[in-house]
Amino acid sequence: MKSSVVKVLIVDDSALIRALLSEVFKSDPSIEVCGSASDPYEARELIKQLSPDVLTLDIEMPKMNGITFLKNLMRLRPMPVVMISTLTQEGAPATLEALELGAVDFVPKPKQQGADALAAYSDTICSKVKAAAKANIRQRLQDEGKDVPKPAVPAIKPSRSGYLCAIGASTGGTEAIKELICGFPENCPPTVIAQHIPESFSASFAKRVDSQAAPNVYEAEHDQLIEVGGVYIAPGHSHLTIKKRGGQYYCHLDQSDPVNRHRPSVEVLFDSVSTIAGSNCSGVLLTGMGADGAEALLRMRKAGALTVAQDESSSVVWGMPGAAVAIDGASKVLDLHKIAAVVLADCGRTQ
Repeated sequence: MKSSVVKVLIVDDSALIRALLSEVFKSDPSIEVCGSASDPYEARELIKQLSPDVLTLDIEMPKMNGITFLKNLMRLRPMPVVMISTLTQEGAPATLEALELGAVDFVPKPKQQGADALAAYSDTICSKVKAAAKANIRQRLQDEGKDVPKPAVPAIKPSRSGYLCAIGASTGGTEAIKELICGFPENCPPTVIAQHIPESFSASFAKRVDSQAAPNVYEAEHDQLIEVGGVYIAPGHSHLTIKKRGGQYYCHLDQSDPVNRHRPSVEVLFDSVSTIAGSNCSGVLLTGMGADGAEALLRMRKAGALTVAQDESSSVVWGMPGAAVAIDGASKVLDLHKIAAVVLADCGRTQ
C-alpha cells in the first residue's frame, strides 16, 4: 500500500450490492473506491489499470465464480482480498475454502436495513478492509480437489497430568489454527480454542480441521468431556470456559455478554484455563485484528504458564499477538510452524 488511503475495488454481480458497498466505504475518509466490476473478467482488467490495495469479492458470480477467480489471482497476482460471503451453514465451506486459498477475511453481504445496523456493518467492513491492506499476503500451494491425508506426527509421552493448551485467534486464524493443529500428534494435549467466527461457520471449520489433522477436532458442546487427543473449538455463538469435576475437565458454554466485542472471546477462554490449570497449561495467541486475549495471556504468564505469540512475519495481521508482545505477555514469540513443537515439549516437561 503506497499511501494512507486504501484503494478498494468492488467485485460483485449485483448492482445493488456494489452501490451499498460504495456508500459504506464513502463513510470512511481513509478508504477510496477506485472502481467496481460486475464479473471477474472485468475485475481482471481493472486490477491491471487501477492497482487496488484491496479487493472485495463475491463468491457467487456469473462467468467465473469467486473461488476460481481467487485461485487464479493468488497464483498470478497475490493481493489482499476480503470475501463478501453468505453467512449460512451452506455458505461456510466456500468461504473457508477462500480463506485457505489466501483471502484475508470475510464479511456478510450488506443488506438494506436500519441506520444503526448499517452503521455497525460499515464499521466492521471498513475495519476489515483497512486491516487487509496491511496484511501479510503469502502465496499458498493448493492440492485442488484432493483430500489432504492426516499427517503422521510422532506420538508423545506427556508426563504432565491435567495439562491444557489454549489457543486464541481472529483474522487469518482459521488457516493458522489448521496449520498448528496439523503439527499435533493423535495423542496431543487437550486443546481448547477461541476463534472469532460466525456461529454458522464454526461447525464447518471444526470439521475441516478434523479432516486434515491427526487429533480429533470438535465444535465444543456444553458439558463435553475434554480428553487427551481432543481439540475443542468454541462455537461462534458462545464463550468457551473450562470446568473441573472429579479430576476431569469439561467444556462449559455460555452466551453472556461479548468481551472485547467478541463472543467467543479469547480473554474469557485464557482466564478460565489459567484459573483451572495454573501453570500446568500453555496459551497461544495467533494472528488476529485487535487485542482480544493479550492481557489474559500476560496473566497466564504471571501464573507460570508457557505463553506463545505468533511472530509478525508469519501472522496475517499482527494485532492480537503484537498487543501481547507489547505488554510482555508472551514468554516466546515464534514462527507459526515452530509453535506446535514448543507446546508439545512443554506438555512433556517434568514438573
